[in-house]
Amino acid sequence: MADGFDVDEMLERFRERAQAVKRRNLPPVGGDERAAFVNQAKIDYQDFAMLGDAGGSLDDGILTLRIDLRPPSE
Repeated sequence: MADGFDVDEMLERFRERAQAVKRRNLPPVGGDERAAFVNQAKIDYQDFAMLGDAGGSLDDGILTLRIDLRPPSE
């Protein structure tokens, strides 16, 4: 699997997915269904954006992603 695998390309796909979630149109639903859709979009964006911002490496066939979740220093 590691042959030809490009970590940077994978991370770019996650950045693209995060932007696609932001551009996603709301379906014509209301009430609880709309709230559930909006909530899921927030979660999807967060997950894709975090992975897109990760630092990644592939060493000896092991993919390692580093995501800094510490609050910004003041």
